[in-house]
Amino acid sequence: MSADGVIVDTSLWIEYFKGSAPNASFVERLVLEERAVTTGLVLAELLQGVRSERGGQTIAEVFGGLPTLEITTEIWKAAGQLACALRRQGVTVPLTDVALGALALEHHLLVFSLDKHFEQIPGVRLYHTPPSAERERR
Repeated sequence: MSADGVIVDTSLWIEYFKGSAPNASFVERLVLEERAVTTGLVLAELLQGVRSERGGQTIAEVFGGLPTLEITTEIWKAAGQLACALRRQGVTVPLTDVALGALALEHHLLVFSLDKHFEQIPGVRLYHTPPSAERERR
């Protein structure tokens, strides 16, 4: 795994498997640069939505070649504490996103997601596409 690794969230993997430009190419670039990192949580979220056996096989093949980090009990504890602190501030973030944020914080990784929830988690650094790519998205 690269020192500048990126946890690619489920929302971007969906775009990748659909072939939706330009997000699919951004994910592919991270995979080819060996920067993409995943976890069982993202894998499970993707597999729950597959429509065919072949779709599940494709996901398994892609994820089989990626570095995988698991969410340990300590990271779940940190996620629960983060979620509680956010809720006290009136901010509700899905626990799955807080858990990915806690995983990113623990391993000093960036998060690449279409979900704005990650912006609300203190300390989480987001992966941003290059400025020229932003123009392409419009």
